[in-house]
Amino acid sequence: MPAVRRRWLLATSGILWSAVGVILCALAAQWLRPMATGWALGLGAGGAGLAVVAYRFLFVKIARKNIARIEQRPDVTCFFAFQPWRSYGLMVFMMALGVTLRHAGVSKYCLAPIYTAIGGALFLASLRYHVRFWRTS
Repeated sequence: MPAVRRRWLLATSGILWSAVGVILCALAAQWLRPMATGWALGLGAGGAGLAVVAYRFLFVKIARKNIARIEQRPDVTCFFAFQPWRSYGLMVFMMALGVTLRHAGVSKYCLAPIYTAIGGALFLASLRYHVRFWRTS
């Protein structure tokens, strides 16, 4: 059991949520690049709007719960406790779903707003972890 100080769980969560958010948005941008500029901007803006909604009504609540859970842990705790164990299964499911959709013939133009929405919401929620990390130093 690799043990770390509790505040590093906040950093780990923030970094992972930020990285995944950026990766998803970068994939979406890459898929939209060949489109006509107006359409690409429209789909990107739609995804960004959905990201704000997803952040506000779903991801911020998850981040708050995770931060509260992390802050309840002992000062030195298991490194893998940065998220609940059941969330590891959800991560595997989401990655498998993404791979399946990408290889199932679903148009990348349809997937781009979804990836932008999820990626943007993850990135916005990651800022909560970063703020909490710096406030606990």
